[in-house]
Amino acid sequence: MKKKISLVVAVLVLVLGLAGCGNAKTVSYDKDTLIQSCDAVFDIIESGSITSDQITEMSDWNQGYLMAQFESQTGVQMEADTFATALEGWKASLEECGDYESHKDYEFEASSTGVTVTAPATFSDRSADLEFVFDENMTLESFTVNAHYGMSEILEKAGLNTLLGMGTVFVMLIFMSFIISLIKYVPALLNGTSKKKKEEAPKAAPAPAVAAAVEEAEEMDDTELVAVIAAAIAATEGTTTDGFVVRSIKRRKSNKWNA
Repeated sequence: MKKKISLVVAVLVLVLGLAGCGNAKTVSYDKDTLIQSCDAVFDIIESGSITSDQITEMSDWNQGYLMAQFESQTGVQMEADTFATALEGWKASLEECGDYESHKDYEFEASSTGVTVTAPATFSDRSADLEFVFDENMTLESFTVNAHYGMSEILEKAGLNTLLGMGTVFVMLIFMSFIISLIKYVPALLNGTSKKKKEEAPKAAPAPAVAAAVEEAEEMDDTELVAVIAAAIAATEGTTTDGFVVRSIKRRKSNKWNA
């Protein structure tokens, strides 16, 4: 019985813990303040008074000064990089959606990490949503324009993406097949290389000529040695070397049987 009660208590604690996690406190905000902030930010972006390139080319000090002026005019804190990204996104949205015409009232969605503000907008070519994302400190993290596409446009894009993917795979398969077809020539190339090496190897035969030259040099050295000895004997006996016969001295191989 005690085990069952302990099990029920554990389940209740787990359920209450999950319920507490699911009911996390959302960020508090003032709608009127956010509406004014979004309008001020959008007016600056839509006016085109500054471009993303101008911001990125600024020094850090100038960027800091610019964003300080931006905050004083709009009441919104925003990083220079985020501002440059928002301007670049707005430029791209005009190319995609056409000229801006108007937007409707803002809608708010709060969470534990911030607030998302959206407004349906009308452009000359298609409709879209303006989206402002604020963090829990009401710092503007992003501004984007989300274009609306019809079903035919979605299917067309999906078809193009499919064709592009299939085309890429098809090209890769052709390339791989071509590479595989060349593998059969590899053994022939290797055999040709080994045959060339075998044919070039016998060229090392002329080496014995060095040994013959050494032998001739040794014989010439022996003859000169005999002549010197004969001259020495003749000088000692007071005779000439005419009676001496100079023979070359040949070295015998030592008899391995002699001690």
